[in-house]
Amino acid sequence: MASRPLHVAVLLFVFLNEVSFLKLMAKDHDHVVFVNGGGSDSPAPLLDCAGLCGVRCSRHSRPNVCQRACGTCCERCGCVPPGTFGNRDLCGPCYANMTTHANRTKCP
Repeated sequence: MASRPLHVAVLLFVFLNEVSFLKLMAKDHDHVVFVNGGGSDSPAPLLDCAGLCGVRCSRHSRPNVCQRACGTCCERCGCVPPGTFGNRDLCGPCYANMTTHANRTKCP
């Protein structure tokens, strides 16, 4: 009979430990980065920037330069427009308005 209070104490300790762990995890969850500022409660999807940029730059005259620029834009903006050219506005102002040091559009 003396072991019953001990079991209850152990279960209570485990329960309180789990609750504090879940609170800590919920606190860390508040720092998730969302695509394009989000507004939704879902975390940013993981993009295959290399694959998407491979398609985007497949017909470019300088594919290596295009891949590098596209990869940077994909990581910063979380988007790569469809097709091999144009459609930059579909990714929003982050992608469409990013410029190089020479003030030329950066994202292909």
